[in-house]
Amino acid sequence: MSLKNFILSKLFLKNLGFAIIIVVGAVMILLIWMNFYTRHGQARPVPDFVGLTMEQTTKLAKNSRLRYQVIDSIYTTAVPRGCIAEQNPKPGFKVKKWRNVVLTINAFHPEMVAMPNLIDLPKRQAILLVESSGLEIGLLKYRPDLSIDVVIDQQYNGKNIHEGDSLQKGSVIDLILGKGLSNQRTSVPDLLGMKLDPAKNKILISSLNLGSFVYDNTIKKGADTINAFVYKQIPEFKNDATLQLGSAIYLWLTVDSAKLKVDSTKIVSDTIPAITISDKKSN
Repeated sequence: MSLKNFILSKLFLKNLGFAIIIVVGAVMILLIWMNFYTRHGQARPVPDFVGLTMEQTTKLAKNSRLRYQVIDSIYTTAVPRGCIAEQNPKPGFKVKKWRNVVLTINAFHPEMVAMPNLIDLPKRQAILLVESSGLEIGLLKYRPDLSIDVVIDQQYNGKNIHEGDSLQKGSVIDLILGKGLSNQRTSVPDLLGMKLDPAKNKILISSLNLGSFVYDNTIKKGADTINAFVYKQIPEFKNDATLQLGSAIYLWLTVDSAKLKVDSTKIVSDTIPAITISDKKSN
């Protein structure tokens, strides 16, 4: 039998039809399986786990049809001990059903760090050293001295603390700085449109203190605190406005750009801690 006759034979065409049906069926089954496996179109936003206990986390993850995995622990004062401190993906990020959310828990027992020696360091260098040591800067207190903006003492809870003393990680250190022998003053910084962390850093660099900060009623969840920016400050910024070293500046924050008197493009992209009100009292 010739090749042409074989190709046109009923047996060949029958087998060819069966082969085409099998291939098409296999492709359809594969597509259906892929659609089921990847859960196409079933993405859902990740809920906010930050601040929840493990019991609350388990319940929320189950209700949201997600899995979670605790991979690390840190110590922070932003949330209670034993509660979720960080998560990845962030709240609102869309993922498929039963995907893993990676969590970091706030440790029950804080990590201890050694107090560095800040005496005779310039203010900027002292702030960097405190933060790199796992501690936080509190108040800047000024005393008459030959030096200006140089550390002459370091305090914890109102008492002098010495190099090598053991402290909980995240403890707040107050700096005692020289202000010269005259009535030294500094310019009022322009903080409008800035997020909390860069605004606080700018206040410290200006030799001033953050008196308190308040979020308005547009702040409804943790993600809003990350995006909030300063829309009001007291004292207000003016080109010729000055304050005595160590004076306090008070901030109001929002996510409503309509409250900002300047161009909203000035808003910067740094993040902030998830808290609502912070007050510091100077001695």
